[in-house]
Formats: sequence, C-alpha cells, structure tokens
Amino acid sequence: MSAACRAPERSNRADRSLRPRTARARSRAALLAVGSAVAALVLTACGSGGTSGGGGNTNFITGSDGIATVKKDERKPAPDLSGTTIDGKHLDLASYKGKVVVLNVWGSWCAPCRAEAPNLAKVARETASQGVQFVGINTRDTSTQPAREFEKNFDVPYPSLYDPTGKLMLRFKKGTLNPQLIPSTLVIDRDGRIAARALQALSEDKLHKMLDPVVAEK
Repeated sequence: MSAACRAPERSNRADRSLRPRTARARSRAALLAVGSAVAALVLTACGSGGTSGGGGNTNFITGSDGIATVKKDERKPAPDLSGTTIDGKHLDLASYKGKVVVLNVWGSWCAPCRAEAPNLAKVARETASQGVQFVGINTRDTSTQPAREFEKNFDVPYPSLYDPTGKLMLRFKKGTLNPQLIPSTLVIDRDGRIAARALQALSEDKLHKMLDPVVAEK
C-alpha cells in the first residue's frame, strides 16, 4: 500500500486516540460547572441577609434594617408561582390576587428559618382578618416529611409549596426583589406586585414594618 493510502489510516487512528481525551476533558469541565453551581447554592443558603440594591433600574431602596421597598407605581409583578404543597395539594399564588401575600422561603434544615417561624405564624394569624395570606416555599428539603414536621412543631397555619431544587425561586427576574437567600420574605401587594423584601430572619416587629404599610394601601 502506498504512503498516500496509509496517511488517512494514521489520521483516523490519531482521531480515535484523541476522542477519549476530548471526552475526559468535557467530563471534567462539566464536573467543575456542577461543583461551582453547588458551591453557589451553599453560599446562598441560610444567609443573614444583605443591604445591596437600589442601583441601576431596580427601583428599590434597602434601608439600614435590611428591608427593601418599592414605590407603588414602580413595582414589578410576581412571577407565576404554582405547584404542589408539602401536603400534596395544588396551590397557585395567582388565586390570592386581591389579598396582600407574605411569601416566605424556608427550609427545615435552616436555623434562621426555625428562629423566625413562631413570628411568622403569629403574624399570619393576627393579620388574616385584614386580607393577608401567608404562603411558604419550602426548598432544599430532600422529602416533604421534615417540612411537614417543621410546620407541625411551629404550628404553621398557612400552606407551603414544595420546591426542593429551587426552581420557583429562579422564576424571579434579576434586578427585581427576588429571594436571594434562605430565609427570604417578600410582601406582594393586592395587585400581585412585589412591594417589599427581607433577606434575613424576621422578628414580629420587622415583619409588621414591611407588611403594615402595604396592608394600609388603598
């Protein structure tokens, strides 16, 4: 066989020898990407909150108390938040339009969430007659059992969507009052727009401070 005929064979052998290396490189790159994503989730879990915001086109201002608020005419609508609760029922946040909604993102594994749970439960009961509906988003619990035990232990009177992978949280657009940490609490006005946010565990006083002005709106 001539050299001209043998050349393609050598080229093919070389291509075959490169394929495993390319596959291994791609696998390593994928693993690094997954590792980075997991690290980001760990860093944002169970944070104590932040004071950033208000720059660019966000239209919100964060006070020294860590509560961010938006003027009524500058608020953005909350995303579609619907799914199955930890009790296996269907819940659609849109069904509460006309009420003020307090949306709390929590996990049974999160110490600040446990610290604020009695405060949320108490204020939920106090404000129910004023047209306020509390809703939870339970995230990163690997099953609903610990979430149900959490709600039983703290006598939580309101439903929680089950969102183990955080997909519902990703529906919030960047540059809006999105839930960036766990716990996070949002207040949604009667028109379904995000009015306030706290990226920290809340006392009763702080919860009333972000909720009461929205309840008082006409």
